[in-house]
Amino acid sequence: MTPHPKRKHSKGRRDRRRAHDALIAVNTVACSNCGAKRLPHTVCSSCGFYNGREVIQVKKEKKASE
Repeated sequence: MTPHPKRKHSKGRRDRRRAHDALIAVNTVACSNCGAKRLPHTVCSSCGFYNGREVIQVKKEKKASE
């Protein structure tokens, strides 16, 4: 048998417990080179630039029609 509460928890007590369950929006910034959204202090995944210079080379995908 599982234990059961002797008294009902109030709505305030329940809501205080759930205060940390809210989702937090991810902070994104625009890339200074291509304008795509990226995380701050990270290399842009679409163009490979960071802090005004190219850090990694990003392969360009070929279209199926070519």
